[in-house]
Amino acid sequence: MSAGGFAVYRGYLPIYKMLIPRFGTMEKMQNRRKIVETWLRSKGFRRSDLDPNQLMELAISGCRTGGDFIRVVMDTIAENQGVDRWAVYDPDNVLYIPRIKADIPTALFIHIIRDGRDIALSLKKMGGFRPLPWDRKSGSLLATALYWEWTVHKGRHYGSQIPDDYIEVHYEDLVRNPASTLATLGAFLHHDLDYERIHSAVNRLKSNSSFVEEEKQGRETPVQRWKDKLSSQDIAAIETLVGRSLEEFGYPLTTPQSKREPGLREKWMRAVYPLFLDTKLALKIRTPLGRMADLSALELTDAAAQEDFPA
Repeated sequence: MSAGGFAVYRGYLPIYKMLIPRFGTMEKMQNRRKIVETWLRSKGFRRSDLDPNQLMELAISGCRTGGDFIRVVMDTIAENQGVDRWAVYDPDNVLYIPRIKADIPTALFIHIIRDGRDIALSLKKMGGFRPLPWDRKSGSLLATALYWEWTVHKGRHYGSQIPDDYIEVHYEDLVRNPASTLATLGAFLHHDLDYERIHSAVNRLKSNSSFVEEEKQGRETPVQRWKDKLSSQDIAAIETLVGRSLEEFGYPLTTPQSKREPGLREKWMRAVYPLFLDTKLALKIRTPLGRMADLSALELTDAAAQEDFPA
């Protein structure tokens, strides 16, 4: 967004993750209307600067898939800003790559992979992943590491099916070697990602880190934060559980092999969590249980406070 030529939009558009599971396929008019009316109450819409009546008309008449809805929203935002391209961000998009690609054949995917130890630390702090009930206290860090592993493997598997339209970069490379990493991404996108321009723009933006206390103290260290904030026992436990994936994704381990022997609990978690996560995802997108999708992340306003929209 800071490179120029892309629409500037820092909103949330979880059409596959929340809205379609909750209200059903957009092929049905009544579902489309519920989806659009709900999103018009969201923080994501409030950040879009779009006209609600125009969006309702475009979405009702032109949307049959989640991809259609993304295109309608983002094309309109881009047109209003006088630019030609747009990007949407959500880590969970990697779980829906086949559906997105089917709905938007020209879509390109950038998969940003980050050290699972930092992800486990960050998500645990934010409460971004809910483990199984018996792991919500002592086992939440380990369960979150397994969630990271499962998500990255999903993204890499789906990406391998569309190699020309998928690229992986490491978050750490973006932080440590931004110019060369952006050059690689620019070649993939066929877009000039000028580092100096981006750096100048980013310096004016407020960080969205969950570790805001570090920013206030002037010592933000987003790379390998886990080395300072996790105990040696926690590091060893994570590396025992997802060590093979950490190494596969290019992250060296710090715990000796002799201290990484999995016990019964670790073996049980490794067996159960992938099955649990696969089942949960399938139930959400393929069964009526998706109707229970939590919409709290949308930060909805009261429906009664909204103006009427045309039929």
